[in-house]
Amino acid sequence: MERLIKLVLSNNLLFGLITEFPEHVSVDTIGNTDLLYPTKPSPTQKMMKTLSVGLLVAVASAVSTFVTFIGPAVFLPLYKKAAQIQSEEHFLSLRSLQETLLPQMVFTDPTSMGYDSPHRQPKMRRYAHTTSLMLLLFFMFHLVVSEIPSNQRNTMINLYNLLQNNTGQPPLPWNINRDPCSWKGVACNSDNSSITGFSIQFFSLSNPDFLPVLCQINSLESVDLSDNHLSSIPSGFMTACGNLRGLRELNFSRNKLSGSLPNFDGFLKLESLDLSHNSLSGTISLQLDGLISLKILSLGYNYLVGKIPEEIANYSNLTFIDLSFNNLSGSIPDRFKELLNLQVLILSSNSLSGRIPQFLSSIHTLDLSYNQLNGSIPSDLLSQPNLEIVDLSDNSLGGSIPESISSSLVRLRLGNNRLNGTIPSSSFVSLQMLTYLELDNNSLGGSIPPELGFCERLALLNLANNQLTGVLPVELGNLTKLQELKFQANSLVGEIPIEITQLQRLRKLNISWNSLNGPIPPSISSLQNLNNLDLRRNNLSGSIPASIDNLTSLIELQLGSNELSGKIPLMPQSLQIALNLSSNQFEGLLPENLSQLTGLEVLDLSNNRFTGKIPDSFAQMESLTQLVLSNNRLSGLIPVFSPYVSVEASGNPDLIEPTRPNGGGDNTRTLFLVVAVPIGGGVFAIFIATMLVLWISSRPNKNNDEQIESEEHRSNISGKYGYSFRQIVNLNYVS
Repeated sequence: MERLIKLVLSNNLLFGLITEFPEHVSVDTIGNTDLLYPTKPSPTQKMMKTLSVGLLVAVASAVSTFVTFIGPAVFLPLYKKAAQIQSEEHFLSLRSLQETLLPQMVFTDPTSMGYDSPHRQPKMRRYAHTTSLMLLLFFMFHLVVSEIPSNQRNTMINLYNLLQNNTGQPPLPWNINRDPCSWKGVACNSDNSSITGFSIQFFSLSNPDFLPVLCQINSLESVDLSDNHLSSIPSGFMTACGNLRGLRELNFSRNKLSGSLPNFDGFLKLESLDLSHNSLSGTISLQLDGLISLKILSLGYNYLVGKIPEEIANYSNLTFIDLSFNNLSGSIPDRFKELLNLQVLILSSNSLSGRIPQFLSSIHTLDLSYNQLNGSIPSDLLSQPNLEIVDLSDNSLGGSIPESISSSLVRLRLGNNRLNGTIPSSSFVSLQMLTYLELDNNSLGGSIPPELGFCERLALLNLANNQLTGVLPVELGNLTKLQELKFQANSLVGEIPIEITQLQRLRKLNISWNSLNGPIPPSISSLQNLNNLDLRRNNLSGSIPASIDNLTSLIELQLGSNELSGKIPLMPQSLQIALNLSSNQFEGLLPENLSQLTGLEVLDLSNNRFTGKIPDSFAQMESLTQLVLSNNRLSGLIPVFSPYVSVEASGNPDLIEPTRPNGGGDNTRTLFLVVAVPIGGGVFAIFIATMLVLWISSRPNKNNDEQIESEEHRSNISGKYGYSFRQIVNLNYVS
């Protein structure tokens, strides 16, 4: 068919080998899963084959030119080096000479080389020409022969057909006319002679029927199908892929897998298994038997129950274990100390109980948070030399914090436990890497160690809800990278150190619910990145710094329950969450400029000595949802606020509630309904009764004599109701 340019055979039941068509003919056979595609080179390889001869000629010509004009300058040092060697046994091999001398070659003027043996130049030229030609031929041969086997190509075509109608997203961006090694999500080895990786993510794959076909690629090393909608893994996949001796990585995370864990028989070379973020249930038992090469095990965010099997310690190559966010119970196996290579252990958010076992020095991340662990922290747990991250928060751990802490520690979270004693001070001198320190919600006493000032990388320091006493250390001013400082709910005294106001990166400062006194430092307005400032429930006195409006990033200001007084200054326009000035000693008129805080949601001015009227402009605050003015000395009419604004103004006896314009109308409407509904019902009942009486009275008598009336009577009826007698009879007569 000489003029044929396109042949469409899609979605039939064709099988067998596709005939090879000329290059200009486009053949579309999608939907014929039993068709076999002829093995033919990719466009790139065909182009290389076509151009190889021309390239060889061109490069040979270039090499000849190179040797003629530049060769002597390049290769003469090689010749001189060889000439200096006196005996044959000391001659280096050609490869050794090339590796040794080629990096030292410098292009110089041939006339400056001092040729003393011109008759040897042809040999050097031949050497250069031969070496370059061999390298070129090797390179061209490598490009021409590299191609995946036909069975792998056919498997990929079958996968393409199976996946086209399997995704909740647009079709896979694969071009079946190109080498599968160029397809998105497909990885091949260095010479593109076999497929080694398959990664299809975020395509909403739901039908798992393609999985057994995938395992027909015997060179597969990695399979990543995370972030899809797969609900099961077929047994055919487990059997077929279990026979792949090179499979090292399997990732089915963030799917919709349910049921129990599959059995991983035969996966002897598997190094990484990730089934996290699914809905798997049941226990962890013998399903993982045989995974002797396993290094990474991630089963977090499922519904697994039961105990953690001690047999996991048999997998001596494990470096990473994540069983977090399940319903596992029992104790942490003591045999975990046998895992000599274990670096990361994450068991958070389960129902584990008992004591914390011993761990080896290889561990660098340990997360046991949100469990029911009890007992004390092992004395040597925090001193492991490689330890970087420890999270034991939200348990029932008691005792004191160990004195010895590793200098490599980056994050230490011990909050929400039952720890007591003091915060060890000497350890912090060497904690130069510490970034997060959380000891909140315990029963720690004593003072805040000034040695914390040595932890210059600290970004978060949380000592809230303890029993700490004493003053705020001025050494805290050394923590120039600090972003959050939380000391609330302790028994701290003294004034706020000016040094704290020098922490330019600070975003949250909460030292509320203490016994601090003195004024608010005016330099606090230099904290340009501050978002939340909470100083309530202290004994602070004096006035609010006039420069506080310079805090242009502030969205929440809590100054309630202090002894502040004086004039209320302009507030930052950025305030959104709340402005709380309650329970202080402010007096005078309510500042009308507060109405300029158009983004503010909660304004609390209660329990002060404010007088006068409530400014009408307060009702125009667009974002306001709660206004608290209770227990002041306000008077006058309360402005009308939007229905969604809660106004609390009790304790101001001279305030007058507003009369809403629609209030009387609502009462009248209610009264009308109460009266009108019964009357309307009565009238309707009377009407029905009247119609019934008329109907009964107009029925014909069964006595024939009574049915015959005079013409006079007929005419009277006709004139009175506008109907003829016959019409009335026909209307009411029932036979």
